[in-house]
Amino acid sequence: MIGRAAALLYGLASYFIFSLSFGYTPAFLGNFLVPKTIDVGPDSPPAHAILINTILLGLFAVQHSVMARPGFKRWWTQIVPKSVERSTYVLLASLALALLYWQWRPIAGTVWEISNPVGRMAMHALFALGWIIVLLSTFMINHFDLFGLRQVWLRVRGAQYSEVSFVARGFYKFVRHPIMLGFLIAFWSTPDMTMGHLLFAIATTGYIFIGIFFEERDLAAAHGRSFQQYRREVPMILPLSKSKPGPERAVSPR
Repeated sequence: MIGRAAALLYGLASYFIFSLSFGYTPAFLGNFLVPKTIDVGPDSPPAHAILINTILLGLFAVQHSVMARPGFKRWWTQIVPKSVERSTYVLLASLALALLYWQWRPIAGTVWEISNPVGRMAMHALFALGWIIVLLSTFMINHFDLFGLRQVWLRVRGAQYSEVSFVARGFYKFVRHPIMLGFLIAFWSTPDMTMGHLLFAIATTGYIFIGIFFEERDLAAAHGRSFQQYRREVPMILPLSKSKPGPERAVSPR
């Protein structure tokens, strides 16, 4: 029981830290409410800032991608209990994000600046829409399994973990990766695009598509025909017309 309680507390703490880092991200990118943002921070020579920011983005990408691979999970769960594997992944990803926010160096230079009030309002609306899509999409699969809470709760109950069945509901009927679509909308929707923000948007966009490639390769290997059928029916990112998906697919779009 002590081990089960410890796993639950660990999972809750990891989720709390994730919530703080996730909640900080819109403020960081939107330059509001928080003192340190993508365009507000210590001055550095451009070359120095680019180097530091690229390293920070790379650290997050490596941690986030490598720890999500099935081969790494098989090795990692020989060290940490399976019930807290997802919580540990979430915790380390959140800490990598926190490090990025803390050490990020703004890069001056205007790429575009929208002065028209209607245009600025439209960009802010798109920015908010992107984050809404991200958050809602997590609940259209299983938010609590995605962030490790279901795993530790099952451990407390002494129940065996089982994979969550994926139902193509909501946004998942129109795109295979609505979470990533939401991120792309949020990362690029700004009325004031600086060089620092552009670096962030380009790097994260590249990482998103690389991550999708590896994720879909893993899903195809794990779920075979069911995932291949889902991939034929539903577009990857843009909600372009394809044949309507069936109600269920034995895949997990994480």
